[in-house]
Amino acid sequence: MRIKDILSPESMIMELKAKNKEDAIKEMTDLEVATDIVNDEDAFIKSIWDRENESTTGIGGGIAMPHARNKSINKARVLFAKSKEGIDYNSLDGQPVHLIFMITAPSGADNTHLQALAKLSGLLIDPELVEKLKAAKTPEEVIDLFEKAETKKDEEDKKAAEAKKAKEAAKAQGSSDDNKPLIVGVTACINGIAHTYMAQEALIKEGKKRGIEVRIETNGSEGVKDKLTPDEIKRAKGVIIASDKKVDMPRFDGKHLVNRPVVDGINKPGELIDDIMDDKADVYHASASDKSEESSSTEKPGLWAGIYKNLMNGISHMLPFVIGGGILMAISFIVENYGGGAKSPAFIFLNNAGNLAFAFMVPVLAAYIAESIGDLPALMPGFVGGYMAAIVNGQFQVNVQSHATSPAGFLGGIAAGFIAGYLMVGLKKLFAKLPHSVEGMKPMLFYPILGLLLIAAIMFYIINPIFSGINFAITHFLNGMGTGNLVLLTTILAGMMSIDMGGPFNKAAYVFASGAFANDPHSTTAAILMAAVMVGGMVPPFATAIGTTFFKNRYTLEERRAGVSNWVLGFSFITEGAIPFAAADPGRVIPSCIIGSAVGGALVGLWHVGVPAPHGGLWVSPLAGNIGGPSHILFYFLATIIGSIVAGLIMSFWKKNVKDDPDE
Repeated sequence: MRIKDILSPESMIMELKAKNKEDAIKEMTDLEVATDIVNDEDAFIKSIWDRENESTTGIGGGIAMPHARNKSINKARVLFAKSKEGIDYNSLDGQPVHLIFMITAPSGADNTHLQALAKLSGLLIDPELVEKLKAAKTPEEVIDLFEKAETKKDEEDKKAAEAKKAKEAAKAQGSSDDNKPLIVGVTACINGIAHTYMAQEALIKEGKKRGIEVRIETNGSEGVKDKLTPDEIKRAKGVIIASDKKVDMPRFDGKHLVNRPVVDGINKPGELIDDIMDDKADVYHASASDKSEESSSTEKPGLWAGIYKNLMNGISHMLPFVIGGGILMAISFIVENYGGGAKSPAFIFLNNAGNLAFAFMVPVLAAYIAESIGDLPALMPGFVGGYMAAIVNGQFQVNVQSHATSPAGFLGGIAAGFIAGYLMVGLKKLFAKLPHSVEGMKPMLFYPILGLLLIAAIMFYIINPIFSGINFAITHFLNGMGTGNLVLLTTILAGMMSIDMGGPFNKAAYVFASGAFANDPHSTTAAILMAAVMVGGMVPPFATAIGTTFFKNRYTLEERRAGVSNWVLGFSFITEGAIPFAAADPGRVIPSCIIGSAVGGALVGLWHVGVPAPHGGLWVSPLAGNIGGPSHILFYFLATIIGSIVAGLIMSFWKKNVKDDPDE
């Protein structure tokens, strides 16, 4: 398949109207839908933004390559769009984007389509082609430029293949020159249809300029291509890994290795090659127990990005215990209040089951934070550290079972996870130079014994004493809050739930409330905080449902269809139902939802509405009220309804009428 088969004049925008990234993605997506490339606009936009949130596809040099591969796409296609003034696309080099290639591939795309997409991506490394594309006036001119560039590339590839064949023949006759510098590497990105091949092309071209042979294996959507041979790896001076996902690493044991994101392979090929040639790269040592252990030369993400990633790994593994245990406890309270009291067998069974799940919450949180940092060997020390944070007065009794404040609690568990993870990183470096004959003793002896000893000492003598005071102070502060301060806190927490609808702000608010609830599930204040974040999280989907139902002329047909399901998603406290609306029109949707959520949260604090459950939305409304006090079911509903109406009205009046017929 040729590149012209995935390019089409009907899929080109020679002058984008959009002035920012959000509008550009929406404008291009509208064309994809109109030309029957995309069958589900909301799902497609969500997949594009999911990829952008991992890392921007504005690769620098005035180029952006948003891409997706899923069931919402009907056929493989490259949409070409050009902006004369340039668009702020949050590019890696901070410069405006003038050329956008929106790459789409259906989930069942065959290899011929994927090969064409890969070839097109590789061509965009050529600055001469990029400049000609910027100057192109018509779609036909764009296609002609790519056809000529593809023909040139095919000729170069043919010559390279012939040269490789000649070299192999010379080697067979014993006359090959293996003294020429060789660098090998692997490129890979999450979707594997663009950046993977651009990085490969950039590294190979840079190597040719410097008289260095560069061999790159790609881990793309077609699978592994140009696989490196053991002989090539053995002969190589060093290894370049330009990847955003895990690759097969142990084969590079003992080689100088640079491990960087795939975009560095595109934008900094010379720097990566120099690191190898100038012996700046550290030697990679593979662990027999951990096939994916990274070398000390691996470039880590930014400080806060790394902390957030590790924390989210712990929270994602913890949430099933919070939700499962919390919901069973919530049901037990319903049974206690409405069906038999505290001595009924149903209450005792459900409450105990919920408490047992809660008992694992902090240990699991700490264990998987540690595992994210130090890999599998850090799991056990993290788990024990988290358990020590959850026990009472040094006795083996868990907080939620004794109804007492734990020494370190939720915050101490987070600290235990990070400490255990970095302890294991330190131990790996400490033992990195041990002889290979004792390699098997590391995971079976050194790591578990020293990891357990160190984390136990740190938790017993340092973390528990410090965090017991912090934990007690926070609990005392929350329980002693006056109405004014409580309203302010519930307003802020509820508003945060709508800032990014599942992102860091949303998670921070939820973790704060669920942490207070975990420390004392019987706290009135903790129940109020849980009610506030649930109301704040229910407002966005309800607001979009209200808008699409009562203001149809302000929303597209696809948005009105999505709005129907948001009634159910809102009732169930699933904020993500509003994400497609926020992605399509963030300037109006997000501020409207923040205001509505904040109003709902303020009412929760003002009316002292408490819900002793970590999830469930309006399904757990029978629990609404102060624990042991009067029912506040009506107030819980009112806070949600009022906040949702406020958000829905602001959003709908703020929007402009759409062009399509609301009755179609």
